Amino acid sequence: MTKPSVPATALLPIRLFFGATFLYAGLDKLVLDPSFFDASAPTSLHAQLVSFARFSPLGPLIEATLPFATVIGLLFAVAEVAVGIGALTGLAFRIAAAAGAGLSFLLYLTASWATKPYYLGPDLPYAVGWVALALAGHGDVWIPSWVRNFGMPSEEPSPELTRRAAGRARRAARRRARGLAPE
Repeated sequence: MTKPSVPATALLPIRLFFGATFLYAGLDKLVLDPSFFDASAPTSLHAQLVSFARFSPLGPLIEATLPFATVIGLLFAVAEVAVGIGALTGLAFRIAAAAGAGLSFLLYLTASWATKPYYLGPDLPYAVGWVALALAGHGDVWIPSWVRNFGMPSEEPSPELTRRAAGRARRAARRRARGLAPE
């Protein structure tokens, strides 16, 4: 294996920070914060969406989704966990990073939209950072072997098996050249 490049290694801290942050955010919603899915709680997703609808450019869309706040919250939390795991392990890394960018941009358009000046809000920098990670990839840095080998055959074919296949291919080519049917 070759040594990872400096740019790939330089992206590792942001990859680990973003991955851990998204994993924690998703688990916080799913496990640690019982009020997140309780529509009557003042800190619930439903209450947050009502607030976001007042100032977000997506206000009418947010209002239309209010009856589905619990389902949306569940999907969002599961997506955050998946993005976090993808960033930390490297599994489907570019897809996870692109999804992280999408989630962050959606949060920018809703939760951070009213933050002035815009650069004081956290979600837009997260979105841009995720885009950088999606473009760069994981650079094969800090990737567990099970991820590196995911979907690959567990063993190389034996040389004998390869020689047999090559011999069959040569015989079939000779038969075709003589106008005979393959075996």
